[in-house]
Amino acid sequence: MALYENVFIARQDVPAKQVEALTNQFAELVTGLGGTVSKKEYWGLRSLTYSIKKNRKGHYTLLNLDAPPAAVKELERTMSINEDIIRFLTVRVDELEEGPSAIMQRGADKADRPGGDRGDRWGDRPPRRERPRFGDDGVSMGGAGEEE
Repeated sequence: MALYENVFIARQDVPAKQVEALTNQFAELVTGLGGTVSKKEYWGLRSLTYSIKKNRKGHYTLLNLDAPPAAVKELERTMSINEDIIRFLTVRVDELEEGPSAIMQRGADKADRPGGDRGDRWGDRPPRRERPRFGDDGVSMGGAGEEE
């Protein structure tokens, strides 16, 4: 059997529980036709680059499949009939990723950064109130010819 990655986008007005039910329905369809689903990842409600069928957002889900081509063809046919699915893409791959996908890893990396997802903007610079001001600590405010 061949290995596939399938990503589908459900409409934005569909509840997350219904998206989970759709995912389970598609997984059962593949297993019923002799394949296996090794991973199901719900990526959440994300913005689309452009509107598709008057939707600006969509629920993204990834399925890793080990299935015969006939099962994948039936899965794609079922997705194209379903009115809640606005886009899907199935790609044949040489091997499936074991851990979380790149999308899930990127979200975890942002949470680990200091300062949220914007990064450390100021480096080791101390807060404004702790820095010496001009004229403090013996710094003179006079011109070049001054003597102390």
